Amino acid sequence: MIYADNAATTKTCPAAQRAMLDAMERSWANPSSLHSPGQQAKEALQTARETVARAIGAQPREVYFTSGGSEADNQAIISAAKLGARKGKKHLVTTAIEHHAVLHTMDQLSKEGFEVTLLPVDASGIVKAEDVAAAIREDTALVSVMFANNEIGTIQPVAEIGALCREKGVVFHTDAVQAAGHLPIDVDAQNIDMLSLSGHKFHGPRGVGALYVRRGAPLLTLIHGGAQERGLRAGTEDLPAILGMAAALDDSCTHMAENAAYVSKLRDALIDKLSAIPHAALNGDRERRLPGNVSFCFEGIEGESLLLLLDDKGVAASSGSACTSGSLDPSHVLLAIGRPHEVAHGSLRLTLDHENTMEEVDAIAAATIEVVDYLREMSPVWKALQRGERDYVIQ
Repeated sequence: MIYADNAATTKTCPAAQRAMLDAMERSWANPSSLHSPGQQAKEALQTARETVARAIGAQPREVYFTSGGSEADNQAIISAAKLGARKGKKHLVTTAIEHHAVLHTMDQLSKEGFEVTLLPVDASGIVKAEDVAAAIREDTALVSVMFANNEIGTIQPVAEIGALCREKGVVFHTDAVQAAGHLPIDVDAQNIDMLSLSGHKFHGPRGVGALYVRRGAPLLTLIHGGAQERGLRAGTEDLPAILGMAAALDDSCTHMAENAAYVSKLRDALIDKLSAIPHAALNGDRERRLPGNVSFCFEGIEGESLLLLLDDKGVAASSGSACTSGSLDPSHVLLAIGRPHEVAHGSLRLTLDHENTMEEVDAIAAATIEVVDYLREMSPVWKALQRGERDYVIQ
């Protein structure tokens, strides 16, 4: 099986596995305990915090461990919104292509009396910094723009948006779940106040993530209980998972440049091969995209059938976000970049990694071309297009 769904989750790397096993054997005590084993666990927890902080250019005290990206997004957005409301600021700004962890949190806040501005993106999936600037008002409490999109791979102008927010005194949060470990991050240079990341997106374990919060930025407690994470995230820390995530992030950042260069070559080769399919379109910007992301729409077919047949041919892929793979609705991201419903239904997301090879890229392309041809031969929509009874959307 060729695994090409790394945006959904990555294989746990050896460094993370070793760190987790070592934690279970040597640092298994509760980090909150005062005895020697507990203090040894506490020291390991602090080392992990320092490792994560170093990877994003932060200070250790600015890093809080969570159960993953969704929790980190929720805590960041809810904190900025509700603390902003205390100052009369109940306006929030985000984009139409955010992960549902952000969009659904915004929806809930809108039901609680907050006003949410959803910014559009261009056909490449990029939000314009000037649109962000125009949306910011006197009562804006938060701007949340993802670092890189999980479906189409588009990289946003985070530093520019962060600078605008800093100038206007607005908290800036970025969901960096897809970017951490794959793209350089420096929270100071990029003017980021809050940042979310998740371990299993860069070869760490599932169920663990982190939230960066610039010192002085607002933060509320979502999970109440003990005094863990400086009283802002209760619950005994999952030390093996945290140490595994830290080891994976450190390993990913150490090899980031070489991995990105290698994976980008695989990505570009696959884009070139799939672009040869008639009436196919690349989703997202060709240049400003994640190293391993390849997202296409194929006119005249259904994405679900495409995925099942590719799986039968030994290719593990996705049609979009893994969090919504069971939904029959077309991707909100593809609709936001202007894909019509009937075209958005025929989407394919292939996300590559440094463990993939050029031989696998050739095999993926061959399998995709074969399956697309097969599905089109059976499709009444495709036959109507060929007979000229309908107009092609993708030329």
